[in-house]
Amino acid sequence: MNRQANFLEEATARQIVQRAMSIIHHSVNVMDSNGVIIASGNASRLYQRHEGAVLALTENRVVEIDAATARNLKGVQPGINLPFSFRNQLVGAIGISGDPAEVRAYAELVKMAAELMVEQAAMLDQYQWEKRYREELANQLLQGKSEPGSRQAMAAYLGLDLQQPRIVWIVELHEPQPQTLREVLAILESIQREALITLTSFNELVLLRPASVKQGVWDAQQERMQAQQLQHELQKRFNLRLIVGGFFTGEEGVHRSILTARATQTMARRLNLQHRTLFYEDYPLPSLLCDLGEDWRAQELSRPWQSLSGKDEKGVLRNTLRHYFHHNCDQTQTAAQLHIHVNTLRYRLQRIEKNTGLKINQLSDVLQLYIGMLMHD
Repeated sequence: MNRQANFLEEATARQIVQRAMSIIHHSVNVMDSNGVIIASGNASRLYQRHEGAVLALTENRVVEIDAATARNLKGVQPGINLPFSFRNQLVGAIGISGDPAEVRAYAELVKMAAELMVEQAAMLDQYQWEKRYREELANQLLQGKSEPGSRQAMAAYLGLDLQQPRIVWIVELHEPQPQTLREVLAILESIQREALITLTSFNELVLLRPASVKQGVWDAQQERMQAQQLQHELQKRFNLRLIVGGFFTGEEGVHRSILTARATQTMARRLNLQHRTLFYEDYPLPSLLCDLGEDWRAQELSRPWQSLSGKDEKGVLRNTLRHYFHHNCDQTQTAAQLHIHVNTLRYRLQRIEKNTGLKINQLSDVLQLYIGMLMHD
């Protein structure tokens, strides 16, 4: 049977010693695959080569050492030594100090416990590596750039299909606390197993979920239902908002999806929207416009609205325009909503035309006012 060098971690070895000695009340040593003591109930014996363990590992058998034999071996005390393995490979040896006749009854149990703990440590290590790979793959997909073959290698390791379309969901915590973030992450990892999840800030997680696709076509209604279901489940315990980006195919699909989700997030903050669930699909124009920021094009588009703001101290005209646009430029509905006569509405619209130099009944002019409102309201 082959030995696997350096497989047994010292931290795991120390746990084996601590747990074993809390039960059997005998000094316990754990030796690595070279027979060197890497954990012991007697600290003075650390990092010494244990000849009994070397013999046990070399011949793959239990080695009992009485007091007379111990005097003839280096670094050895009376006791019993057992090799133990993981996945059919020897990884170390367990030594229990004491009269062999007395400690023999504990030997197999301690060996079994050691093998279980090594297996548990290996599974935890694998889980941690898989989690790191999932986060790194998520970040590379979000950024839209990666080293050639990097995505494919990580996806192959994780057993994921990169051809499967994914859509970005942003989970935004409104009362961020480290413990809350951990709890939300734990829940999402449990109920969103197919999603890649990454922490992007102290109050935010991003999910890359397999998109709801039927026969190659995105099912927006199904996506919406799933998002609302998750929001309903999480809001029982947490104060948060869920933002769903757009759906795009191809290698850069996830990158474009996060861009639209971010634009929707920016729009919601600027317009002070209180919705618990937001979909880019519902706000494509305001989301794209709000994300222009201070670009010179944004300044030009918003210039008429800014001009109106400077001449509308009480905000009556701007409020009128908001309702007017909300009712798709229907004067009757707008007047009713504002509780004013339609003639009063027309008078206000005329004042807006005078202050901005634009014509309310011309599409290009009214669109410029609408864009300005979205960007600066």
